[in-house]
Amino acid sequence: MKSRELEEKVRRLPGVEGVRVVVEGDDVTEVHVLATNGKPAKQVVRDVQSLAQAAFGTAIDRRVVSVVQLPEADLAGGDRPMIEDVAERIDGSRMTATVTLAWHGEQIVGEAEGAASANTRLRLVAEATLDALRRALKEATAFDIVSVDVPTLGGRPIAIAQVVMVADGIERLMVGSALSGVESPRSVVRAVLDALNRHIPELRR
Repeated sequence: MKSRELEEKVRRLPGVEGVRVVVEGDDVTEVHVLATNGKPAKQVVRDVQSLAQAAFGTAIDRRVVSVVQLPEADLAGGDRPMIEDVAERIDGSRMTATVTLAWHGEQIVGEAEGAASANTRLRLVAEATLDALRRALKEATAFDIVSVDVPTLGGRPIAIAQVVMVADGIERLMVGSALSGVESPRSVVRAVLDALNRHIPELRR
């Protein structure tokens, strides 16, 4: 197992914003995690241990895992877009989803239109989020929504978005997630941003 392989897996855990893994020989000697404060630090450590065991068959001593937690607002600031508004407008059989993001003191607005159906509602919100981002990122980079869903995991609804990004001839499939609730459209926006946030700063125009 290489340190980069484990880092890529750990970054997909809900609430994890950054990670650094140090591997010496066959042993993981250090794991440093930056996360939001949405769950106890001990649970983050257990998640890292369980992931390493399930994905690589590697046991990690909890004592080598350090977790730093900051409020989500602090982590999302600076070079990451923030949600300002999510609106849905229905006109007969058509629906328009509008997503407004705030970034570097400016508003970027995206829209997506389609059938006014329960089956397409969340996908339109996800596509509107990408439309907003396209207005602020390099034109040479292409994005698209592969899938979006809100399954129930551990008794709680979680929005999950799969986004494909093609830049410089390289295709990447990324997954983002966000705890959901009554405001599922906003959670879909957060899931899309979660999938792309680590790449957004380097792609800004």
